[in-house]
Amino acid sequence: MQASQLHRGQHMSKRLCYQPLQGVDAFCVSQFQTLGRQLYTNAGNERAQFNLQDISDRYCTLESSSGSHGYATRSSTSTVTFSSNGSPSDQHNSPDNTYGSPVSGSCITDDISDFRHKLLELETVMLGPDSDIIDSFDSFYQEGTENSEVGSWGQVMDAITKGNLKKILIACAKAVSDNDALMAQWLMDELRKMVSVRGEPMQRLGAYMLEGLVARSAFSGSSIYKSLRCKEPASMELLSYMHVLYDVCPYFKFGYMSANGAIAEAMKDEDRVHIIDFQISQGTQWITLIQAFAGRPGGPPHIRITGIDDPASAHARGGGLDIVGMRLSKLAKLFNVPFEFHSAAISGCDVQKKDLGIRRGEALAVNFAFMLHHMPDESVSTENHRDRLLRLVKGLSPKVVTLVEQESNTNTAAFFPRFIETLDYYNAMFESIDVTLPRQHKERINIEQHCLAREVVNILACEGAERVERHELLGKWRLRFSMAGFTPYPLSSLVNATIKTLLDNYSNRYRLEEKEGALYLGWMDRDLVASCAWK
Repeated sequence: MQASQLHRGQHMSKRLCYQPLQGVDAFCVSQFQTLGRQLYTNAGNERAQFNLQDISDRYCTLESSSGSHGYATRSSTSTVTFSSNGSPSDQHNSPDNTYGSPVSGSCITDDISDFRHKLLELETVMLGPDSDIIDSFDSFYQEGTENSEVGSWGQVMDAITKGNLKKILIACAKAVSDNDALMAQWLMDELRKMVSVRGEPMQRLGAYMLEGLVARSAFSGSSIYKSLRCKEPASMELLSYMHVLYDVCPYFKFGYMSANGAIAEAMKDEDRVHIIDFQISQGTQWITLIQAFAGRPGGPPHIRITGIDDPASAHARGGGLDIVGMRLSKLAKLFNVPFEFHSAAISGCDVQKKDLGIRRGEALAVNFAFMLHHMPDESVSTENHRDRLLRLVKGLSPKVVTLVEQESNTNTAAFFPRFIETLDYYNAMFESIDVTLPRQHKERINIEQHCLAREVVNILACEGAERVERHELLGKWRLRFSMAGFTPYPLSSLVNATIKTLLDNYSNRYRLEEKEGALYLGWMDRDLVASCAWK
């Protein structure tokens, strides 16, 4: 009798909770897609039918006290939702659950957590410490694990007992990576008790990384649910969040100042200057450069800026690129700088030479600030727009090309090492925000949720063309520029000194380092942004 119960318990455990997780390209935050009126998923021999509006109402997650914006997950066994006090909750489908996720078709109980808990209790009583489940956990962390943070079952239990959030996040990511649904779901339950959008930096980042893990795991069989668009902040709200982030952290200022310094140096003797900005956004970068050219000995040059930007960015601006053009034109007129603006509302993947408005007699500068990592490379598409753009620009014979990118390696890395890299990089980012804005500051929550969480979830939950956050280290960018025919253009010492002065206004834990003709801005011992120039 006991052997029969044991066999049945083990069989049910594996059958219900070890379903393979397939179709990793789900939950893509940066490329929302419209679905049809109904979504279908196969669960065994049953066919479940969901109404689109019902799913849209249910699946908005990452709620903060500021509004209803969130990210969608599909067919998950549970979803992470944050209450008004910032604490996460695990919700299931019920009449009182507005944002809960329907239970996955891979389980036959509406309360999988309770079922799993009872099953583990039963196995513990019957088998003690030698159960197959515990053995599988031990072998799971001992086989092929190179990261020292992930250890045996005993080490995982020790991390939970001590409340070591970082180790539990890593253990959960390893379980997701290896499609161990039981282990992943159990650790997600533990993580929900520990993360908070109002907590310490690791707790806040952990909330968004947990959302990415849930999203990546949210599949049943071969059905793949595309993300649903939840309510976004109004354009002026998003713009204000971006401006606050620009003010409280020096990353953007560092990038813009270093790029502008290289352009000003290269164009110091030119009368007509054409600048092509491949992601102009709000045009903030060019305010200081126009002012600098206005004070140039001998008078300012004629400046023409071609602003390229994906039409989707119009939401943040509250309108098209003409808004940027009018703003910069007014500024240039104020400083008596001859100025023209040419807009190209087009994705970088679609840019051709004819879109750039090249004219004879103009010295050309090209700016790639926080843009190239969004371009798919050879690992995503045979078109390889990342290298195609560099070859296109080289063919224009520019005097200088500036590159500013996040110093992170998430492009071609497999999911688990990508998770480790993302955790390390964004933890430094969240720590740096923590020293500037109080933890209860409403704007801090909005900044992290609307400006950073999107990137985190996209990196963790998406694959293929839908994963658009694909950062590379500067060493790889050097290789790409060299293969396209560029040579380094050293940044001037004056630029370095100016940026050092800028950092005096921020925490002394920021550091500036010059290596091999490039500038690196870091937080403590972690490089975060790299800047260099080419010709």
